[in-house]
Amino acid sequence: MLRSLLSAIGIYKVYKWWLQMQIEAKERPEHIGIILDGNRRWAIVRDMIPWQGHRKGAEKIKKFLEWCIDLGIKTITLYAFSTENFQRPEREVDEIMKLAEENLEEILRSESIHRNRVCVRAIGRIAQLPPSVQQLIHKVEEATADYDRFYLNLALAYGGRAEIVDAAKQIVSKVERGEMRPDEIDESVFEEHLYTSFLPKQDPDLIIRTSGEARLSGFLIWQSAYSELFFVDVYWPEFREIDLLRAIRGFQQRHRRFGA
Repeated sequence: MLRSLLSAIGIYKVYKWWLQMQIEAKERPEHIGIILDGNRRWAIVRDMIPWQGHRKGAEKIKKFLEWCIDLGIKTITLYAFSTENFQRPEREVDEIMKLAEENLEEILRSESIHRNRVCVRAIGRIAQLPPSVQQLIHKVEEATADYDRFYLNLALAYGGRAEIVDAAKQIVSKVERGEMRPDEIDESVFEEHLYTSFLPKQDPDLIIRTSGEARLSGFLIWQSAYSELFFVDVYWPEFREIDLLRAIRGFQQRHRRFGA
């Protein structure tokens, strides 16, 4: 059995090297969005409680960030908790919020975040999160505000429709105050009022969803108009580096015409 395990490890390393060689000389996505799906199902099939799956998924986020930094992916947006997720059982939501606090605390102390100058921001209806989580978000954003080498966006209490509604409300308020005329509103003005307006590149080049589900579930509705989509048939805690490399290779093989 040990020999079989060592053989499998060897094959994995060779395949990873082969994928790296394939993507090396081609253009890589500058912004990757990822829908972290399947934590609960990963736990359930192992007779574990749901939040154990969320904890395992949080551990995978750290590895994913390392992989992306090594590949030079400048911006990562993680769909971690949607506005609809508040409808889950109260105990599960509480455990997810505790986990969010733990991970935000870890980000504050992370040597990797500071060494690589990763600007960390939370996007979504942050006011709906517990005050303790909001306070930690503020601390993390303040501590990394001057960083601009990489961007890590945590979509928390996020919904694509909610984002568009919130942007529209801001624009209407400006029109009512006389700061803007209706005929001045165009796509660029609208984008300036989205949660992602601070990013050097708002639109993801590539969006990955795990767990085998083939839908966006409200993730970056406006920004994803021309994103390449890649659906992976593994639960998020099982996502591997070779899955990321395969997604990037798939992105590189597609011809992006943007309607032209």
